[in-house]
Amino acid sequence: MPINSRVEYERYLSADLRAQGLTEWKLFYRWKFPIMCFQRHLRYAEYINNCKCGKLWGPYRFFCRWRLSEHGIKLGFSIPLNVFGPGLSIAHWGYIVVNEQAIIGANCRIHPGTCVGVSHGKCPVIGDNVYLGPGAKVFGGVVIGNNTQIGANAVVTRSYPEGNVTLVGVPAHPSRIA
Repeated sequence: MPINSRVEYERYLSADLRAQGLTEWKLFYRWKFPIMCFQRHLRYAEYINNCKCGKLWGPYRFFCRWRLSEHGIKLGFSIPLNVFGPGLSIAHWGYIVVNEQAIIGANCRIHPGTCVGVSHGKCPVIGDNVYLGPGAKVFGGVVIGNNTQIGANAVVTRSYPEGNVTLVGVPAHPSRIA
């Protein structure tokens, strides 16, 4: 899942752009789309951290992580390296907290107020094509399957590994929408 080559780095960047509805990076996006700029910093820091080893790269890896942290503070994001798969889509800026041990698959759409955190020393494993609504909380060693939607302000404390479900409520349970 982590970026291990230049080809994977470019694949992650293009998947993130597509997830935001963009086709290619343009310089003015740096000011027009600060979230996309953060995601580019995130992917670049992942690439440098995973692919560039040796003593000479140490200070530059530190600089890349520092720049990512500073950009994240401005937008309210606490998103560590190597957590999200390709196709990350952050809907708006606002606080988003993700634990560094969480594993989140490809094509995740995440909204502000979301927290993916540790409980009893265990972190969530979230599948592909998952939607995390505004204020959603996912804690502990839960497994969330592919194609799952977690509704606004839902608190997920149980596993739903089968996927293809909409979770709502506190504590979260499958929706009974007909």
